[in-house]
Amino acid sequence: MTRHVTHWIGGKPYGGESARRGEIFEPASGRVAGTVDLAGDTEVDAAVAAAKAAFPGWRDASLSQRTKVLFRFRELVDAHRGELARLISSEHGKVVADAAGEVARGLEVAEFACGIPHLLKGGFSENVSSRVDAYSILQPVGVAAGITPFNFPAMVPMWMFPVAIACGNTFVLKPSEKDPSASVRLAELWAEAGLPDGVFNVLHGDRAAVDGLLRHPDVRAVSFVGSTPVARHIYGTAAANGKRVQALGGAKNHMLVLPDADLDLAADAAVSAGFGSAGERCMAISVVVAVDPVGDELTAKIKERVAGLRVGPGDHPEAQMGPLVTRAHRDRVASYLDGAVAQGATLAVDGRDPDVLGGAGDGFARGRRPAARRGRSSCPPADSWSRGLPPPKSSRDGINVADRALRSRRAEDHSPGSGRGDSAADGSPGNASGGAAEPDLDRQRAAHAEARCALSAANARRSGEEAPARPT
Repeated sequence: MTRHVTHWIGGKPYGGESARRGEIFEPASGRVAGTVDLAGDTEVDAAVAAAKAAFPGWRDASLSQRTKVLFRFRELVDAHRGELARLISSEHGKVVADAAGEVARGLEVAEFACGIPHLLKGGFSENVSSRVDAYSILQPVGVAAGITPFNFPAMVPMWMFPVAIACGNTFVLKPSEKDPSASVRLAELWAEAGLPDGVFNVLHGDRAAVDGLLRHPDVRAVSFVGSTPVARHIYGTAAANGKRVQALGGAKNHMLVLPDADLDLAADAAVSAGFGSAGERCMAISVVVAVDPVGDELTAKIKERVAGLRVGPGDHPEAQMGPLVTRAHRDRVASYLDGAVAQGATLAVDGRDPDVLGGAGDGFARGRRPAARRGRSSCPPADSWSRGLPPPKSSRDGINVADRALRSRRAEDHSPGSGRGDSAADGSPGNASGGAAEPDLDRQRAAHAEARCALSAANARRSGEEAPARPT
């Protein structure tokens, strides 16, 4: 029997009927595990109205009253961390151990918020000028909104709302509709901790819900974590509507391994960073550049470790890596490998059809990125390179040439948002971590392709081979 997830507004589940619903998938099996209400203008207005109505009372609550609720919330989350981890795993796909680590990181922010009275003291400076004293006070701004990605359904929201609420604000959370249940469970724990109704609300939805919050006149501040294209949209729209806004965009991470490195340690780190949380995190290592003469040895060590990874459902006790969040996500990653092979790449490890604990079934566990790709003098088109597939092993001279190539373009071409493992499949702001193409993505690809060819050319010169053609 499938479950149904609705909004949390005014201290209780939303009692209205949403005009639209989305599906919640179980990533390991591919089956539809439930449905989630998708907010429109009516639900957005209801959530913001509840938060606005609760604001005066919460703002005027003493710091001791606020921290009492915060300490109780922290204790409840700690007591239910196993339940939250299993809930996250069932909808996101990451293994339970990864999910438990996510809850622990979120708890750290809740613990920080418990000490907020010391940070809200303000300041006073006497006689800063003749007969002039200066003082500062810290006051809540009102209704704050948080728009968060699917890849950390507990940790990223908990970066935001514990501190916002501790400071006396009220909060409307718009989590990803792909894994919405953890946010509702956190709302229930807030209520059990004694948080007044309306101080914390959860609004599920897609772009319609996001844009409704960004344009709502009673939302005073917005916080976002996701891909760079969506961050630009969030920042521009919220700022145009007079809101305080912080918008954290995506990242691409490179590991550079020098000849004097501890290669066992480097291989362990590369595999852990690249495959933890199924690579769906902004700190995943998607590119490893090894400086000769250690490239072959490092590739072999990574290959050996990847071969030992156990892939399976997130709740399988032996699984070390779970499935990607949706089939569309899995197919998107696999398409990068298909394209790279078609362009002449050599896969050291092919993860598109792995052995899966408990049998592959029809789930999303079939398909992963490779551990490494090698090719000294080939220079395939830039699309696979810019999306995060590892480059050829490189000489120190190649590193220097590539560095110069990238530096010449960095000011206008470098954009941190492409190729994230945690981008949503359809790129919509409602998915919070969307993967829409960036306006300058073609220039970025060209820059990466130029750098890659510079590495290959340097290697070719050292080995006496003919240098590859420069990309056009």
